Amino acid sequence: MASFGQIIFWGLIVSIFVTAGLIILILSVSFSGQGLGGSKGTVDSIDKWPIGNLGEDVILSCKFKTSTNSRESTSQVSITWTKEGLSEVVYKYDKGAVQLTEQNPQFKNRTLLFSDAIGGGNASLLLRDVKVGDSGVYYCSVSTPSCSGTASVNLRAAAFSDPKFKRVNTTLTAEAERWFPKPNVTWLDVNDNVLNESETSFFNNSAGITRFISSLQPIKLYGSYTCIIQNPLVKAVSKATVKDTEISARTFFSFNTSAAPPILLPQWQVLAATARVLLWIYQLT
Repeated sequence: MASFGQIIFWGLIVSIFVTAGLIILILSVSFSGQGLGGSKGTVDSIDKWPIGNLGEDVILSCKFKTSTNSRESTSQVSITWTKEGLSEVVYKYDKGAVQLTEQNPQFKNRTLLFSDAIGGGNASLLLRDVKVGDSGVYYCSVSTPSCSGTASVNLRAAAFSDPKFKRVNTTLTAEAERWFPKPNVTWLDVNDNVLNESETSFFNNSAGITRFISSLQPIKLYGSYTCIIQNPLVKAVSKATVKDTEISARTFFSFNTSAAPPILLPQWQVLAATARVLLWIYQLT
């Protein structure tokens, strides 16, 4: 039968581990919204690390809580988009009217809110004709009678396009017109083994956009090959199937959505402290 001291000891063990678990849970919740893409209050972004394709449009996401009456909410909503490092605004909407007198010239005629969706809590910004200089951290600040807060969005600018394939005799060539930053090109066989019998040439235009031509030889007249194009932001996997004179290809894009380095919770400190306390209690009993 357990002694009174043992009962106390094991009771303390259970309570300490429960307390440690609660501390870890509280820390996890409190830190989950922090970091560069975090938000305050009831304003948030569903895409905190978007990648914009140079020369094309991109949406910077921003959502906020609204009242049940959309008209009343819209007439009392203030939305301001700013960019880190710039004194002027990117875009400003206040109480039903667009106010661009203080807009940075970099964004003139290139930004737009979805006015019909503001009443539903959509403060997202459409940025047209993405440029390299658009990269950076943007802040979406919203103020309404029922909520206020700021969400941050880190836009990365890149260029990417799918490759076009052609075959000449036993040489398979992939050519892509637009990549930025400069990518690496790798060829794989049908079993995903790296093929070293390839040669890739890169050509940069005045804007720094890379065009490349990559040739693989010798190839089989009936076979499947994979061309992987990858830079720090975008990865394209193109699967080409050769059937004599015909080539069919499919390209799949994936994007680097990694955010700022996560804040490491001090779980090991909690467990180490728990162990020290347990040792001390054991020595007392």
